[in-house]
Amino acid sequence: MPGLIGKKIGMTSVFGADGRNIPCTVIEAGPCVVTQIRTVEKDGYAAVQLAYDEISEKHASKALK
Repeated sequence: MPGLIGKKIGMTSVFGADGRNIPCTVIEAGPCVVTQIRTVEKDGYAAVQLAYDEISEKHASKALK
């Protein structure tokens, strides 16, 4: 499953070789942190949860503090 995790910064445009204007989204892709690993043995499926960006202490759960 290819993908990109980040935050949208804004929009811009670039011109192609044929002169067409192509709209583009500017994304800030930073370091991601693995926050959870699910295994088939324990959870019944395999998955990895990733996090991007920091949260304030006010919004952090007790487990994250």
